[in-house]
Amino acid sequence: MLGLMKLRSFLFVLLLAAAVCVATGCQKRSAVLLEPPELPKDYTRPLPDGELALRKITDPASIPDYTKACSHLDGLAEAIDHSLNYLAKPSSKRFYPYGDISHERASNTLRELKKLVVSGLPPDEMNRILREKFDTYISVGCDDRGTVLFTGYYTPVFDGSPIRSERFRYPLYKSPADLVKDPDGTILGLRTPDGKTERLPNRAEIARTNPFAGNEIVWLADPFEVYIVHVQGSARIRLPDGRVETFGYEAHNGWEYEGIVHKMIADGKIPARDINLRAMIAYFKAHPEDVDRYVNQNPRFVFFRPEAGNPRGSLNEPVTPFRTLATDKSIYPRAMFAYAAVDLEAPVDFALDQDTGGAIRAAGRCDVYMGTGDRAGELAGGTYREGKLYYLFLK
Repeated sequence: MLGLMKLRSFLFVLLLAAAVCVATGCQKRSAVLLEPPELPKDYTRPLPDGELALRKITDPASIPDYTKACSHLDGLAEAIDHSLNYLAKPSSKRFYPYGDISHERASNTLRELKKLVVSGLPPDEMNRILREKFDTYISVGCDDRGTVLFTGYYTPVFDGSPIRSERFRYPLYKSPADLVKDPDGTILGLRTPDGKTERLPNRAEIARTNPFAGNEIVWLADPFEVYIVHVQGSARIRLPDGRVETFGYEAHNGWEYEGIVHKMIADGKIPARDINLRAMIAYFKAHPEDVDRYVNQNPRFVFFRPEAGNPRGSLNEPVTPFRTLATDKSIYPRAMFAYAAVDLEAPVDFALDQDTGGAIRAAGRCDVYMGTGDRAGELAGGTYREGKLYYLFLK
């Protein structure tokens, strides 16, 4: 399914996800990457309480040269439109001001950038305008020097059925009707008959007791494929009649994500040098009896809903391949225009901050949406690179 990708003698694959808390931007994807036993830096180092991820650049010499990025703008105007649509929702005003950036300034920034992107101006002229009319902010990164780890995520495509059959026996579930969230979308638990709230069961308890029977929305043929969809947060499912439907994140059970990769390595199931999604799929196909043993060690469980069209991010807007970024929305500005200064196999450059995920925490992490299907999975799996992240705001 996924090709082998090598980086610093390790093979990496990202199981990263996406999901949706309408207009709240709450955490959606439960994902975490398949990573080597030891990371060179603490990319998830938290910022001090109350601090934001961006710092305004005051030295013009430190502003990037955007000329090369201005020469390939495919899909960018569409992505800007999705962000503008989000900012047009009254609920988006709850998340601004972001530092000294007002909601009005954020909206005006995107409108001016949209005009520039569709202007047809030469790249060097666009670069000049970007540097003169817009302030540039840089992420402080994981080390206060701008270092950001860029990774990738995608939407898998699997076969499935709207009804259970001998082949399709493993379901995705919709949220229980009595699920309770706070106004920011944080999962609080299940409402009990006496009006109280109790914590949802973890993944292992759900597997053992099946408390959500009757909430199945689609059935897959492989239990590990179900787990992949839980981690990625969305999927395109090919139905027996030939239709392809999208299923996107709706909620989770309120438990923290815990990866299973290190457990498999520790148990000698797959050598660390060979760990990738392709190897994991092959292992679980050969040893289906081990699927529950490992996936149930991750307590987080995800609920889904059918979606029309393309998968959506945490702003409840469609995500655009190579133009959508996922960051920690508690410290980064929602929907805003960014420049990813990182050398990736698939060029990213200009993008919009439109998504988030369980493993994308702190200023040192950024996830790039690679699209749908196997090739997107290969790109996501090979994306593990340090770079810098900049944001532009109209002066």
